[in-house]
Amino acid sequence: MHTHRYAVSVVAALVSAFAFFTQGAVAQTTVTSDPPATFTLGNGLKVVVIPDHRTPVVTQMIWYKVGSADETPGKSGLAHFLEHLMFKGTSKHPAGEFSQTVLRVGGNENAFTSTDYTGYFQRVPRDQLGRMMEFEADRMTGLILKDENVLPERDVVLEEYNMRVANNPEARLIEQVMAALYLNHPYGRPVIGWHQEIEKLNREDALAFYRRFYAPNNATLVIAGDVDAKDIRPMAERTFGEVAAQPDIPAQRLRPQEPPPIAPRTVTFADARVEQPKLMRYYLVPSATTAAAGESPALDVLAQLMGGGSNSYLYRALVVDQPLAVSASAGYQGTSLDATQFMISASPKPGVEFPQIEQVIDRVISDVAQNTVPAEDLERVKTQLIASAIYAQDNQATLARWYGAALTTGLSIEDIRSWPDRIRAVTAEQVRAAAQKWLDKKRSVTGYLIKDSAPKREEKRS
Repeated sequence: MHTHRYAVSVVAALVSAFAFFTQGAVAQTTVTSDPPATFTLGNGLKVVVIPDHRTPVVTQMIWYKVGSADETPGKSGLAHFLEHLMFKGTSKHPAGEFSQTVLRVGGNENAFTSTDYTGYFQRVPRDQLGRMMEFEADRMTGLILKDENVLPERDVVLEEYNMRVANNPEARLIEQVMAALYLNHPYGRPVIGWHQEIEKLNREDALAFYRRFYAPNNATLVIAGDVDAKDIRPMAERTFGEVAAQPDIPAQRLRPQEPPPIAPRTVTFADARVEQPKLMRYYLVPSATTAAAGESPALDVLAQLMGGGSNSYLYRALVVDQPLAVSASAGYQGTSLDATQFMISASPKPGVEFPQIEQVIDRVISDVAQNTVPAEDLERVKTQLIASAIYAQDNQATLARWYGAALTTGLSIEDIRSWPDRIRAVTAEQVRAAAQKWLDKKRSVTGYLIKDSAPKREEKRS
């Protein structure tokens, strides 16, 4: 049985998995380096080739432009459920053959689901790439699902839900905060789904979703590693090029959008297992795709300035200057097709109440929103952001992930490559304006994680 456990299935996991997008975000920073080669096959499949000749290894990633925000209402968790089922085999390659082949050649593989995309990848010796392309192209449309595979896999997903969400108080709080933040947009649904809806997902649901969204014209193939772009095109034509396009897929994904936020909300989640209380505040803000020019990099810089490391304003104010908290951080999730989140979190010290923490957070925000950020602070955080993006380029899979995530959420290769230049160009005035406009409490949900001291009735898990 395939035991892939990289599936990004709760928002908490999503945020941590892409924390580097906030830290060093979507960027190929050595702008002097050659851009990746790109081409589109006749059936609409976009291909991106990122040469990296340091080791004789190659990473193949296929990104489908479909995630949990594209599910039919009432069938939450379907995108992630199908991700699991994609390992159940085809008529050409029975269940297990693909995974066993990857292991046998000394490679590794995995899959992940997010709000906006679903991805599958293998990292193998370069001479195995052709086989990997053949396997992946085959399961793009050749998946065979039988009830005897589907129903046990649904139980695996329910077990994953119990492990990742039901037994994780922080994940439960994030689930509730997201549901409160998005009044109308499907980002308010958990990627893994709501338990009572996962329980009802079946073979027909999975197949209908698969036939609707899995097609070359709804996918991006990213090949990173010891390859030459000129060799990839004929290989891609021979494998993926044979798969027919799906003409019903719309050119753009249009989801219900959020109304302007008018009321700050709070959510309290109490659980007996909580050892460390936590405050989380999420603001609804534009993503790199939806923001006006300059706004998204300003939010990147603002997040780093306020909560990126021990020199940040929130950390200094809450942990160093007057020790009210054991930790404090901020982040911005820029890689998103629609409106996204700016996140602040802090864990109070014993005996410190949430209002004391919030007072300091509000003061730091109001200070940044009203005053010009000192030039040396601005330079420091820009340098940190750009440096972390440069270091991250040493990882072939990370590079492939940057490109895949960005391209499936509406950005271009040029957007990715020019990110460091846009960070460098952010002015103190843009940072101040971003704080004033977007960190408005009306746009926020504040979540409180507290220890529940009352005796707890067990939640019924049917």
